[in-house]
Amino acid sequence: MHILLHGILNLPVWGYFVVGAIAIHFTIMSVTLYLHRTATHRGLDLHPAVSHVMRLWLWMSTGMLTKEWVAVHRKHHAVCETPEDPHSPKHKGLAKVVLQGAELYREEAKNPETLEKYGRGTPEDWVEKHLYTAHGKLGVSILLVINLVLFGIPGISMWAFQMMAIPFFAAGVVNGIGHHAGYRNFECKDAATNVLPWGIILGGEELHNNHHAFPSSAKFALRPFEFDIGWWYIRGLNALGLVKIRRVAPTPVIKQEAQVGMDTVEAVILNRLHVLRHYGRNVIVPAYKHEKRNACAMRNRVLAGTRKLMIRERALLKPKEERRLRVALARSKALDTVYGFRMKLEKIWDNNAQSNDTLLHAFKEWCHEAEQSGIASLQEFAAHLRSYSTQSQTA
Repeated sequence: MHILLHGILNLPVWGYFVVGAIAIHFTIMSVTLYLHRTATHRGLDLHPAVSHVMRLWLWMSTGMLTKEWVAVHRKHHAVCETPEDPHSPKHKGLAKVVLQGAELYREEAKNPETLEKYGRGTPEDWVEKHLYTAHGKLGVSILLVINLVLFGIPGISMWAFQMMAIPFFAAGVVNGIGHHAGYRNFECKDAATNVLPWGIILGGEELHNNHHAFPSSAKFALRPFEFDIGWWYIRGLNALGLVKIRRVAPTPVIKQEAQVGMDTVEAVILNRLHVLRHYGRNVIVPAYKHEKRNACAMRNRVLAGTRKLMIRERALLKPKEERRLRVALARSKALDTVYGFRMKLEKIWDNNAQSNDTLLHAFKEWCHEAEQSGIASLQEFAAHLRSYSTQSQTA
């Protein structure tokens, strides 16, 4: 009877919480390292032994299959913030995504077209076909039995919390709040935000805007104050020879000479989200502050709050915000100019399928016009942009 009540480990009360927290943390790390950064985006290669330990644990602790998770997440990136997005708060509603995120995943995973189009390159070995896929509910049942044997009756509660953790935190918080509230380092085309700058609880997935800006990067923390615990696990595994890091987010390389060539254009396109961030901070913000200082009270009311609208990805502006922005730009020639230059710059990399000569001509013309604008911050930015390179000085 004692073993039935307390299990063969007979832990103290605090022990159940510690073991439960460790188990949930390992599940989260398996999701972010194996399912997300390795299987979905190929940002790193895990050692086969590490990959399979995580596959096995995910089968037991969540019942999730690699192909289904990968396919749904890839589709999310491909059609983000559209009606086809499997879990967009914009179209599904925030409450539904937060509270029923797992159900949305399972619903989309039943779509054979999604699995066929987005699930390629995932494991199709004997274990995957004949055990994990064929017996999806067996894994969580095995974990329940193990919990009962080791921890007794409290093991049922530990198992229940384990089953709820990923559906709420990963499917709900990251996909819901991570597209609704938070801060943005980069103006990517979707509404992804960084929920917190410290990616500890969710293994780094809190840094969702950084991830959507650079999906294939194995590292999510991109600013000095940000912390991605998943990246520290990757570094530890790399030191042990258990992981190979394939890609991280690019960082601008600045050369000394200002001779503009195709290398410059390629560097600007590669680092376009860094460029936009720099443009917002060093061109739009100074121009906005200058206008506010020299505007009358009435024009100040018109300009109030439009700084964020000028920096925000235009496709994400609501109709009311779009109208406010148009009115503000109509009242300020300087702001209209710097915003217009931003739109022209984006058009260059949006049309990067053009010939190299056309791209280079458009870029040189943009720099020349910016330098002739008479706006000091825009002139300085153009000079800085000429210094971008894809190769370091020591290369």
